[in-house]
Amino acid sequence: MQSLVEVVITGIGVVSPIGVGNEAVWESLMQGKSGIAPLQEFAMPDYPVEFGGELKGFDGKKYVKPRKALKVMCREIQTGFSAAALAMEEARLEPGSIEPDRLGVVYGSEMMYSDFEDLRAAYKQCIEEGWYQHDRWGPSAMSETNPLWMLKYLPNMPACHVGIYYDGRGHNNTICLEEASALNAISEALSHLRRGTMDCMITGATGSRLNLNVLLYRGDSLLSHRNDAPEKASRPFEKDRDGMVNSEGAAALVLEPRDKAEARGAKILGKVLGAASTFGRTSEDAPVSVSAIESCIANTLKDAGLAQEDLACVFAHGSGIPSDDTLEAQAIQAALPGVPVTALKSYYGHTGAACGALDAAVAVLSLKHGQIPATLNYDTPDPTCDLPIVHGEALKTDKQAILILGYTRRGQVSGLIVGR
Repeated sequence: MQSLVEVVITGIGVVSPIGVGNEAVWESLMQGKSGIAPLQEFAMPDYPVEFGGELKGFDGKKYVKPRKALKVMCREIQTGFSAAALAMEEARLEPGSIEPDRLGVVYGSEMMYSDFEDLRAAYKQCIEEGWYQHDRWGPSAMSETNPLWMLKYLPNMPACHVGIYYDGRGHNNTICLEEASALNAISEALSHLRRGTMDCMITGATGSRLNLNVLLYRGDSLLSHRNDAPEKASRPFEKDRDGMVNSEGAAALVLEPRDKAEARGAKILGKVLGAASTFGRTSEDAPVSVSAIESCIANTLKDAGLAQEDLACVFAHGSGIPSDDTLEAQAIQAALPGVPVTALKSYYGHTGAACGALDAAVAVLSLKHGQIPATLNYDTPDPTCDLPIVHGEALKTDKQAILILGYTRRGQVSGLIVGR
């Protein structure tokens, strides 16, 4: 049975390759401006992929409080906190505005890889005649490692830092499910508000697939290699797609029960109507479970109490990986035939754990403006992805809701519906 508690959104914060802040992001979307470009901050000589979605001009000092916390924050933690700070500012909430025991935080995150510079001195202690000696790490290298090093890279630290600064002593959790992290985090926040255990939740996610160690660990087999035209590389569902594009970013939402928000005079930006998650077994031949995506769509609609005709659009996962897009398209077509689809990774790339949070934030902005951003680089339709892709120009809409999808290649699927 659907809860009677109506959960509303009172703050949105976005840190992305196409802009920091809601106005900058929306302007880029309406101008069809890609955030994908040759790498500068994360450039790595001889790596076969030379581009990605980097943040332009991001400075954590502008947003992180207290400033001294920066010394124990890697880039992903800084962006995660910054998104929360932007969202709380829009919600007009300061530390202490909400009773501490009734303020919670749920973030999506994933493994954060150490920067080379943080371990360079330690590594040098383990080198002998050009070769790394593992047995030297304990007796020699630990003395060169910052005692607070681990605090800079623990995936639960974004939620911790947000909770500490805003004095949120209620529920605090971190979801680590790769690309499904963000939407599951928002779902958990929604659940607490519906049950009445919290009065306010700060939720979202942060992620990066651009750290040099990430690139080395994950490799380039699933990536686009369009080094000659980076801005054209991310092309979900398009016939000539050749892989995903790595990027970085974060987004956060402030959620409250409608009665609490109205009582304090908050401006209501939108609503979280429903959420669901499913799991489906995958294989090398079918890295994405079509049935799991179909089930997730059906369950999310049921949780929201909506029908297909209520949806303005589906914000697809749309990674740009040829096999995955085809399978996702089959699932969407089977579950929601005729519903328009857009894929925003064509603007800001694949941020890992933050994917769904960025899409959810943009979905709220889309409903506010009554326009669905067009998918970039959709030049030639792919017959294996038989979907009504929004492309060329934004789609005007007066419908009330948008469905956001996210999934991993290990079987997790998540769905969220936001409304006007």
